[in-house]
Amino acid sequence: MADIVYGIYEKRLVQQAGGRTPRHVGVMLDGNRRWAREAGFTDVNDGHRVGARRIADLLGWCEEAGVEVVTLWLLSTDNLNRDAAELQPLLEIIGDVVDELAEPGAPWRLRIIGALDVLPVETATRLKAAAGRAAGREGVEVNIAVGYGGRQEIADAVRKLLQQHAEAGTSIEALAEVLDVDHISEHLYTSGQPDPDLVIRTSGEQRLSGFLLWQSAHSEFHFCEAYWPDFRRTDFLRALRAYGIRHRRFGS
Repeated sequence: MADIVYGIYEKRLVQQAGGRTPRHVGVMLDGNRRWAREAGFTDVNDGHRVGARRIADLLGWCEEAGVEVVTLWLLSTDNLNRDAAELQPLLEIIGDVVDELAEPGAPWRLRIIGALDVLPVETATRLKAAAGRAAGREGVEVNIAVGYGGRQEIADAVRKLLQQHAEAGTSIEALAEVLDVDHISEHLYTSGQPDPDLVIRTSGEQRLSGFLLWQSAHSEFHFCEAYWPDFRRTDFLRALRAYGIRHRRFGS
């Protein structure tokens, strides 16, 4: 009976969204550790393991809704300061997730974004190899943000821009004359992709914490009370409904 009720409710959520679908959805998969503690687990990485199993579900919901790009924030640069006893299992979980998304028959295209040079070499190599195996697919493009920080991304973009123009012999003075936001955007980790229309954060926290700082200037935000391991299709459809009924002003 509950399944029937939820099915009817979900159809209504889809109707209320009015057919307005975000092209790019960013998701902050937050609350795994708190979920594990409240569920009685002694190892907080059990929360990450349960949360990891929700990722393919989310991508399926996005594909069904017509979303073209999904950015998943799995590990921030700040997370790298965690105790090794917690960090190493988390890196293994992330590696397992990305390998699963790259399996033959999976439709996802993968892009690894973040400062990969701050990750252990074996982790960075594993992630890049998985993305290579998923190249050329036609499904939803999935950005896996690992070792990611918004300020770091902007700093990296400016550094790449300066290096490019230095190699071309452009002086700093000449670059300063023409530099605009598009020059920086071209060197972001998400270069070539649309900016996120909708950013979802689970766990009830209501802040960006540095996620897609540059790209989210005109994004709509949806904060969900559920911890990531408890995030359901209904929660996703509520986020799409919230997006669908808003009047986007793009900063005006």
